[in-house]
Amino acid sequence: MEPKTSSRFELYLERARPRIDAALHRYLPPASALPAPLHASMRYSIFAGGKRLRPALCLLACESVCGSSAAALPAAAALEMIHTFSLIHDDLPGMDNDDYRRGRLANHKVFGEGMAILAGDALLALSFSTLLKVRRRGVDPCALLDTVVEATGTRGMIGGQALDLLGERKRLPLKQVLSMHRRKTGMLLRGSLLLGARIGGAAPAEIRRFAAFGERVGLAFQIVDDLLNVRSTARELGKAVGSDRARGKSTVPGVVGVARAERGAERLLLSAQRLAPRLGRRAAEFESLTEYLLRRSH
Repeated sequence: MEPKTSSRFELYLERARPRIDAALHRYLPPASALPAPLHASMRYSIFAGGKRLRPALCLLACESVCGSSAAALPAAAALEMIHTFSLIHDDLPGMDNDDYRRGRLANHKVFGEGMAILAGDALLALSFSTLLKVRRRGVDPCALLDTVVEATGTRGMIGGQALDLLGERKRLPLKQVLSMHRRKTGMLLRGSLLLGARIGGAAPAEIRRFAAFGERVGLAFQIVDDLLNVRSTARELGKAVGSDRARGKSTVPGVVGVARAERGAERLLLSAQRLAPRLGRRAAEFESLTEYLLRRSH
């Protein structure tokens, strides 16, 4: 059997991860700083071995526009803090009630439910102060904050999670499920690209192209995630599989079946792939991202 070769995008992820982790170590309080259990809880989930997809997309978009991503590192770290906050809270008994995340015990199973809630809150708060450490001439920090708040708040990830909770044990139409997924997952992926592009100095037309690419990839990413929940294993996924059906979650595979969900994800990713050549210096990596997600969807 031939060894699996990494795609251009996967190679970029591998190169970006150490830089992102170094930035996170720099901006997070030490685990020993008071209150020590809170900071230990934050670090436990931040350094649990995630792919760093969202911060990597931010760096990639910045590089694609201006050729360098150094100025975007604080924004990349802030995005991972936001993503990790959402995972900690998603796993809580009052939300998705998962015992495992990324192959090890969920935060609340180690530190207790109260500390897990506070760790998520603290990461969200810290993300905003970290974002304001971006220093690049001509970049408006208010525009960066607006981008993150839109992606994270009631119109984005948090609003999508609320819709997810409200839709449990209900037969939602496909249009409503897709709208929920665009907020819950799509908006933060799209926002990651927009953040990097803005820091890189993108023109309005470039911003629109990154937004269109992000909308397609973001929605496809959630559909692929739902497909993996149906047919992967706990070892491969790092958390329980089949949990969406057990909790009565509204998903695209649950509404239209696995085959149609696969075709829907493929259409979105092929549409994104057609946009990739117009995304600047790193167009090849963006095209590779769509191919990477296509492989995961089947």
